[in-house]
Amino acid sequence: MGEKQQKPGHSGAQSRLWRILPLVLLLGAVGAVFATGLHRSLTFDTFVRYQNWLQELVAADRLKMLGIYGLVYVAAVTLSLPVSAFLTAIGGYLFGWALGGTVASMAATLGATNIFLIARTSLGRPLLRRAGSRIQSLADGFRRQAFFYLLSLRLIPVMPFWLTNLAAAFFGMRLRHFVLATQFGMLPASFAFAFAGSGLDDIIARHEKQHAECLATGRSGCAVDFDPKSLLTPELMIALGILGVLALIPIAIKFWRGRNAEEGKQ
Repeated sequence: MGEKQQKPGHSGAQSRLWRILPLVLLLGAVGAVFATGLHRSLTFDTFVRYQNWLQELVAADRLKMLGIYGLVYVAAVTLSLPVSAFLTAIGGYLFGWALGGTVASMAATLGATNIFLIARTSLGRPLLRRAGSRIQSLADGFRRQAFFYLLSLRLIPVMPFWLTNLAAAFFGMRLRHFVLATQFGMLPASFAFAFAGSGLDDIIARHEKQHAECLATGRSGCAVDFDPKSLLTPELMIALGILGVLALIPIAIKFWRGRNAEEGKQ
């Protein structure tokens, strides 16, 4: 007797299961991180307590620690934990602004690509197929200028990082354009925050002094809180100003290309 033919319905259900499996695993991982409180370890207080130990590990095996740093960063971005600026600053502190910023931007791109692929496979294509004609036409318009749109959003993050990843996946952006726009768009901000992180010594000393003064009063719960304003040094403000100027470049290029196209039709 020949082999039994697989029912079409069973095959379709199995295909849908494999399609949503990455999303289920991701949501399960996010839930596990928050349920165990693991996300609380990525705090400035934890870093201050272990900074000397981390510096010793970096001095002993710089390449290994750089790899671990990159993996932690990729995992944090994939799980959409709001710690990217903090991790980038730590990378600048431990490895120097140039190396730390480079690895941070690459790790952010890898993490964002993970979310993009999971969302596109599990949600993007199925939802887009079921969307109305208006959404379909909007997606077509986005795809035509996707690289410049995404590059602008990376340079000036007016939308949350994770939401930008989901939007690009939903509108069917090409993977190559997504990776390139994310990588180029993340470089300026990564270097800016890594540069700020390379000067964390003064900030750490100030927070440690505040922590010691708090303990001296006999109070409990004297955690070393991280104030993002501590990073707003004049150097970083200049770097962010340059970042704002760079963000105008994609818009200028798009305007120039559109104007040339109109002149060519005349």
